[in-house]
Formats: sequence, structure tokens, C-alpha cells
Amino acid sequence: MTIAIISLAVLVALWLFFMLARRHSGEVAEPATSCESCSGHNAHCYQECNMEAALHAPEYFDDEELDRFRGRRTTEYNDEETEEFRQILYTMQQSEVADWCRSLTLRGIEVPEALRDELLILMQG
Repeated sequence: MTIAIISLAVLVALWLFFMLARRHSGEVAEPATSCESCSGHNAHCYQECNMEAALHAPEYFDDEELDRFRGRRTTEYNDEETEEFRQILYTMQQSEVADWCRSLTLRGIEVPEALRDELLILMQG
């Protein structure tokens, strides 16, 4: 009985080793990640795209005036300032919302707390 368990464990270990070796050598193709199609639902995709975006300068969405909010906490906005973010948000296409959020993050700008639910809804489509 012990020999059977040890044999099974060795077979499983060998199978895992060969699967990892094949994946590492490129025989098993990983699905290509496209940041254009990343909606933020897949944590790996979202993290990978954010890392890629961090290598580039932030993209502006005709929102340079928001740079004055750099360093402000998400709970420190008044209604007027939140409305300024909202007006910019609703002038862009739905496909640009995730990129806009990345741009704000790269620029050190936190989105007003009152706007976060709307952002999530728009990003989820």
C-alpha cells in the first residue's frame, strides 16, 4: 500500500514538472493579454495593464485642470469638485473610462468617493 502511494505521488510530481516545463518552454501558449480589452474584472489582467501603463507617461483626456487635485484624498472633495469630475467622466466614451482611471492614478489623483459607484458601473458596461 505504501509503495502504491509513493508511486502515485512520484507520477503526480513528474506530471506537474513536465507541465510546468512545457509551459515555460512556450509549447503551451498562454492567452494573449490585451489591455484594450481588460475591463478590470480579471485581477491579473488589470495588474499587468497597470504595470504596463506605469512605464508610460499618463494619457490626458482633456482634463489637465484635475491635476490641481493631486494628493487629495477621495473623501476630501466637495459637491462642486465632484461634479467637475462627473462632467469629464460623462463626456468620454465608455471604453475610455478604465484608461482615464489609470491616468488619474498615475497622476496621483484620487477619484471622489461619491463618484466611485458610477465609475464601476461604467467600467463594467
